[in-house]
Amino acid sequence: DPAVTVTGPVVIDSREVAPGSLFAAFAGERVDGHDYAVRAVEAGAAAVLAARPVGVPAIVVDDVVGALGALARAVVERLGTTVVGLTGSAGKTSTKDLIAQLLQRKGPTVWTPGSLNNEIGLPVTALTATAETEHLVLEMGARGIGHIRYLANLTPPRIGLVLNVGSAHLGEFGSREAIAQAKGELVEVLPEDGCAVLNADDPLVRAMASRTQARVLLFGEAPEADVRGEKVRMTADGRPAFELHTPTGCSDVTMRLYGEH
Repeated sequence: DPAVTVTGPVVIDSREVAPGSLFAAFAGERVDGHDYAVRAVEAGAAAVLAARPVGVPAIVVDDVVGALGALARAVVERLGTTVVGLTGSAGKTSTKDLIAQLLQRKGPTVWTPGSLNNEIGLPVTALTATAETEHLVLEMGARGIGHIRYLANLTPPRIGLVLNVGSAHLGEFGSREAIAQAKGELVEVLPEDGCAVLNADDPLVRAMASRTQARVLLFGEAPEADVRGEKVRMTADGRPAFELHTPTGCSDVTMRLYGEH
């Protein structure tokens, strides 16, 4: 129905439908979202994105996941929002939240809730951006070679951050080198005027500098790091503290968080 206008967010859970939402129906192993299409519209959804007719206003496509990704890319390109993508074997979610809190001080920022970092969660997050959104901070996970490249092509980042390469997914990749190959796809898609932010303390991450055309900014405790932490310690009440050295100066930092980060 051409008269139907989506004015709310994209949701994948019929219980989270708000007036004007687009309900994306996915067929999972245990639950088929198509079975909840009518309920979603009754709750206020303007339309349903589905793989088959569902008896209510719907956009029927061959591939719901692919269509959702294409919609996210179109919206992000139209908005012109600065996208920050980050990946790593550990620490993605907490780092993403910290970056978002900092950017929020400069302007409206949207970021991945929790760890929704796959081909469904990433576009759903991106589609919450509005014309006022200045920064979009997206966590990107990998289950195999090519996955991060796919995610990054949906929401092309201008800034890409790789935290580390660990052994958490050795069973899926076979080696840490294969994990590094997958994680490094993020910096390969960065534009020439972008920035690759890489962990100088992790040799596999530092080596990714040769895989990008973007400017490289190294961080860590290594002497060659552009943004470097020195005299890293824990305060008496368990908070991280350190001297932060940058190309423009240095400052003493004590974090409000507790524990090692």
